Amino acid sequence: MPARVSRTVTMGTGEDQGTAPAGGKHLLVDLYGGKRLDDVGHVERTLKRCVEAAGATLLHLHLQPLEPTGGITGVAVLAESHISIHSWPAEGYAALDVFMSGSADPQRTVSVLKEAFEAGEVVVRTHRRGKASKSRSNAPARKVRAA
Repeated sequence: MPARVSRTVTMGTGEDQGTAPAGGKHLLVDLYGGKRLDDVGHVERTLKRCVEAAGATLLHLHLQPLEPTGGITGVAVLAESHISIHSWPAEGYAALDVFMSGSADPQRTVSVLKEAFEAGEVVVRTHRRGKASKSRSNAPARKVRAA
């Protein structure tokens, strides 16, 4: 089997997309029963779709296949913050961190992730960061079940 190589994609200009108050929404996403969690190309396309769905700006995407587990770890660096992924394909599990500020909406990534990885269950914990978190309580975890 040929060795897997790191894949790095650089996009965007990094120019300021507008000024937003400090803070944003931070989603902790757990995918259970997921598929194609070892497919670097699929993960890359999915993260790009997440960025587009959220209305964010991709600056850099780096994905690294892991041996011997076959998992993938990676991060999409955004003008609005980041999306990170760590997958364990043998368990059908992936942990994602989706943090965005400004007008980008990280919640829009959840349906993209659920569909792309055919997850049986998705658990999302939402946290407000920065100034917004002082006046609002953080939401409890919620589950998104397969239809």
